[in-house]
Amino acid sequence: MPEASLFQSFFLIFTGAAIVASLALWGRQPLLVAYIALGCLLGPSGLAVIDNVDLMAEMSSIGIIFLLFLLGLDMQPKALISVLRKATFVGLISCGIFLAMGYGIGRLFGFTDTESWVIGMAMMFSSTIIGIKLLPTTVLHHKHLGEMMVGLLLFQDFVAITCLMILLSGSTGSVDFTQLGISFAALPLLIGFAWGAVRYVLQPLLTKFDRFHEYVFLLALGWCMGLAELAEVVGLSREIGAFIAGITLATSPIAQYIAISLKPLRDFFLILFFFSLGAQFHLDMVPEIALPAVVAAIAVLAIKPVIFRYLLGQQSERKILAWDIGFRLGQISEFSLLIAFLAVSQQLIGSKASHLIQATAILTFLVSSYIVVLNFPNPIAIKDELRRD
Repeated sequence: MPEASLFQSFFLIFTGAAIVASLALWGRQPLLVAYIALGCLLGPSGLAVIDNVDLMAEMSSIGIIFLLFLLGLDMQPKALISVLRKATFVGLISCGIFLAMGYGIGRLFGFTDTESWVIGMAMMFSSTIIGIKLLPTTVLHHKHLGEMMVGLLLFQDFVAITCLMILLSGSTGSVDFTQLGISFAALPLLIGFAWGAVRYVLQPLLTKFDRFHEYVFLLALGWCMGLAELAEVVGLSREIGAFIAGITLATSPIAQYIAISLKPLRDFFLILFFFSLGAQFHLDMVPEIALPAVVAAIAVLAIKPVIFRYLLGQQSERKILAWDIGFRLGQISEFSLLIAFLAVSQQLIGSKASHLIQATAILTFLVSSYIVVLNFPNPIAIKDELRRD
């Protein structure tokens, strides 16, 4: 079968997504599940009608960047500093526990020492996309629950960047601590640059030309992607750059207008993200990794909520809020998939370990989405009393 053109791929993805989304809503199922299932069906391991999965996956990463940018637009800098201070203790302890858990699972199923450490790294993080996508907008903006989740996810982002840097230097047999130090030293400089650019360049331009909606949209888009790329260049990540771009712009009087304008664009790329997640998985690897993937997924789904509940309880958080956050963060992350990809490219792990991480990600994405959609307030709840936006 000839390879589908880019337009044909988009036609198949979005027309197919519209059909499966309709069926999912009719059957009262989460939409995220439908997009992943569509990827498995149309991707190379299914009907193989879409072969350019790598291109789709690269494009879909833009959705994560927009997600972090909009997240920043919805937060004030003072609130962020306060919540990061509270999240550091929980983030440090939980990452250590989940690293040990993943390492133990890897060794249990006969993976090498290095592969087990990489599996442990992948287990440390929770999904920004799942966590924020299933959080009601009103909670994200105004509630302590939203602030704590954002703080924990951002702390995990910093840890994930450290892990990625370690993996990138892994082929040499040692960690490049110099580069690691330079990257983290660049963070305050990037924040200072962003603050100055917003105050002395973007704010005057927005004030002068705010009547031109197309220009406001274009300026916000350019600022988001420009700072994201600058962060990547200095050794951080595009996601952190996008978040800084958003939070430095959050004090603008038209921040909420910008957020509303960009939401459809974010959703477009997030559909691509979940589709590519399903399409990239090789179904022929299932027999080899089925048992360890199920064990890893059960461990993540069962242990993460309990650990977060206990640690947040130690921070004097209310029991109901601690359980809520624990279940919303009870999966592994899109960063875990990036860790698996990098580790394979550096020849630190084999295909079996990589697919174990991928399978665990898909399983935990699916099951945790069901748990949240069926039990907690969210924008796509199938029960009317739980639906919030």
